[in-house]
Amino acid sequence: MIPVNEPLLNGNEKKYLNECIDTGWISSEGPFVQRFENEMAEFVGRKHAIAVTNGTAALEMAVTALELKHGDEVIMPSFTIISCAQALVKAGVTPVLIDCEYDTFNMQIQHIESKITPQTKAIMVVHIYGLPVDMDPVLQIAKKYRLKIIEDAAEMHGQTYKGKPCGSFGDISIFSFYPNKHITTGEGGMVLTDDDSLAQRCESLRNLCFNNQKRFIHEELGWNLRMTNLQAAVGVAQLERIDEFVAKKRWIGNTYQNLLSDIEAITLPVRRKEFAENIYWVFPIVLDDKHPKNANDIMKELGTRGIGTRPFFYPMHLQPVFRDAGCEVVGGAVAEALFRDGLTHVMFQYVHAAHASRAGGFAARGRLVGMLLLGIFLRGEYAAGL
Repeated sequence: MIPVNEPLLNGNEKKYLNECIDTGWISSEGPFVQRFENEMAEFVGRKHAIAVTNGTAALEMAVTALELKHGDEVIMPSFTIISCAQALVKAGVTPVLIDCEYDTFNMQIQHIESKITPQTKAIMVVHIYGLPVDMDPVLQIAKKYRLKIIEDAAEMHGQTYKGKPCGSFGDISIFSFYPNKHITTGEGGMVLTDDDSLAQRCESLRNLCFNNQKRFIHEELGWNLRMTNLQAAVGVAQLERIDEFVAKKRWIGNTYQNLLSDIEAITLPVRRKEFAENIYWVFPIVLDDKHPKNANDIMKELGTRGIGTRPFFYPMHLQPVFRDAGCEVVGGAVAEALFRDGLTHVMFQYVHAAHASRAGGFAARGRLVGMLLLGIFLRGEYAAGL
């Protein structure tokens, strides 16, 4: 099976991992953790970075650090992964769910202001699939109503908004380092902020809220969310190549765009907006109503050929687990249509120019076969010998 994504680990990962083993520093006390935090903070342009076990943990820690509590409301997109809403609901906070744009998949920011109430305490911005949210209007709204901003940049390593790095906006931001991200630590996440007190609180929450003066006396409950030195070593090696990875993803995305652009009844991702060029965390494809096949059929057909795909996010307002959470919804029809008609395709770093040079006649082998088979299925054709 050709997976949807596969990490590229042929840089200094092995060297740094061997250094951890040779020195015995494999726990969270090892030097690579602080190095990864410092280098990630510098890369994003933040004052503080706190490495944790995964992106979901980063979100939950951010919500707790901001002291959001039962009865508060946070405006967020419905079209996103469940981690975002889960972090709020587990804290007793009510998500106010906004529908998404059809072209960028990001939250419809024009509806944010109308849903602000006295209970609204924050806006959770989630950049989806490859393009960032238009941040300037969101920042203006947050300033006007004195709202906190949580920026979920889990999919946006190396992306910028008007030249400023994603992950540098608002009060607190998070990244994920799952293997399908632009850089990975296997499992891992990070919280970033410019606020000294927020950073200190996150560091405490990450480490069971140990008391610096009397270690085993606790005034508050936290988590054990510490990233290991082994994970951080991989992260340091990955971050060294972030510009290369971003350039490669954009090359792959543009290759898909060129090869699939003449197929009717599908919508390809937006290449760029006035504030950003697509970073192609994934390559999302949306079938139009006129297309004879549906997304599930195409994913099944590709699966029989050993080609991995994924469905789109299932909207938060339809999640069974949130039926009793009291979520308020603005719209939702776009998110529902995208889930019904969308799929993401093979998108990883091993694709190279030699494959692309053989792609024109649908005769390529190897890593581009997923893309070529997709083109064939979408055209309703079958070609022997692929």
